[in-house]
Amino acid sequence: MTSPPVGHLDDKPGVIVRCQDNSSVVVTFCDRFSLDTDSVHYAVELRAPGLAARVDEVIAWTWDSGLAAFLEELVADYRGWDGERSWQTNDRDLTVSAVFRSGGYVGLTWALRPWPQAAGGWGSSVTTWLEAGEQMASLAADVRSFLTGNSCDLRHAQH
Repeated sequence: MTSPPVGHLDDKPGVIVRCQDNSSVVVTFCDRFSLDTDSVHYAVELRAPGLAARVDEVIAWTWDSGLAAFLEELVADYRGWDGERSWQTNDRDLTVSAVFRSGGYVGLTWALRPWPQAAGGWGSSVTTWLEAGEQMASLAADVRSFLTGNSCDLRHAQH
């Protein structure tokens, strides 16, 4: 495990997804909080050369299958699939698309688009490449732990 990126040197748990092909491409889940038992709020940051984007309040609903389930489905299909699979939050401010490439790697494109219906809104995306087996399984488990608040062993987990 390497040290967390600058700006993340606190003790709050988070998940860092670092691209295997280019370690300067990073997705960070951080600043998790909950206002009630129905939802979890968190921030998502995208970083790449020349890019820094953040959405402060992505919402995960407890009744929704969610991002963790989407990632777990990708793990179950570690031998590959055709085409693109995608998932998005109910507010559509976070979208994740997945493709499988030969050699056993999954490309995850993380797209942020806050206020998708608002005039003058913005959007940004990065793609991380991870090994389809253990790296994806570890990411899915860490995202589930982060979203459910079971993050005692999660402090800055990286993939």
